[in-house]
Amino acid sequence: MSDKFELLRGSGNVFSDFGHADSDLEQTRAILAAEIIRILNARGLSTRAAEKLTGVAHSEFSRIRNAKLDRFTIDRMIAILGKLDEDVAVSITFHPRRYETDDRPNI
Repeated sequence: MSDKFELLRGSGNVFSDFGHADSDLEQTRAILAAEIIRILNARGLSTRAAEKLTGVAHSEFSRIRNAKLDRFTIDRMIAILGKLDEDVAVSITFHPRRYETDDRPNI
């Protein structure tokens, strides 16, 4: 085994680095889920206690804790944060996509 390795700097979005098609959406959901989990942990809330507090099914909190986020929309996750008495500020920036040569779609 070689002692040599190559260090690669990521883009800041692991989903993009691994070539996921909806990487921005997945990254946003992951950030929101991490905040929901942080709040549950900080308050010592189980999924059942979170359900009683918010009216959101405990199975939804369980999915979030297990990073099964494909069923969640961004607005749904923001609403869950609101039910946990959190204010959410959203900032959106737009940049042209960068394509490798010949990857640009023909529009």
